[in-house]
Amino acid sequence: MIWRGVYRLWLGDITYVPTGEGWLYLAVLLDAHSRRAIGWAMADHLRTALALEARAMAVRVRRPSAGLVHHTDRGSQYTAAAYQSPLGVRGIVCSMSRSGECRDNAMAGRFFATRKAELVAAHRWPTRVAARTAIFAWVEVFYNRQRAHAALAYRLSWPFIPSGQIFWQSFRKSARMLL
Repeated sequence: MIWRGVYRLWLGDITYVPTGEGWLYLAVLLDAHSRRAIGWAMADHLRTALALEARAMAVRVRRPSAGLVHHTDRGSQYTAAAYQSPLGVRGIVCSMSRSGECRDNAMAGRFFATRKAELVAAHRWPTRVAARTAIFAWVEVFYNRQRAHAALAYRLSWPFIPSGQIFWQSFRKSARMLL
């Protein structure tokens, strides 16, 4: 079955976006099988709450089963007890990059490099709100639905998810985050 590996490995990381008001931080969880951004959040801080919000979005919409591998770097947001504890309760297996080994989380790094090349390098946003709006459109409208992925033989990620309904649930919840 084509969806066999979907939602079995999630990769997460956090990056920053410069704005005229200061940094905007973006936390993302990616599904390794479909290459989709399945959970993401933005804030003006790097506290654990940012990573928790991205994880909550992914869990709420995707409802992962036990055995899912959740891989991140060793950032304080991901090593915090508030982040780790619910993973074990749900039967989610925590995996973290080896110390000093950034290649372990290369797929998340690639997502951020793509976002930077396709969106951030071409724009300067005067406000965090303007950046949030542009990033929302890039993630939900372009990256998750229109962008062909080399790892998927230059196909869209749509055929690699079990239901289009999941997308619309995610889209509606993401749109509400901006309001």
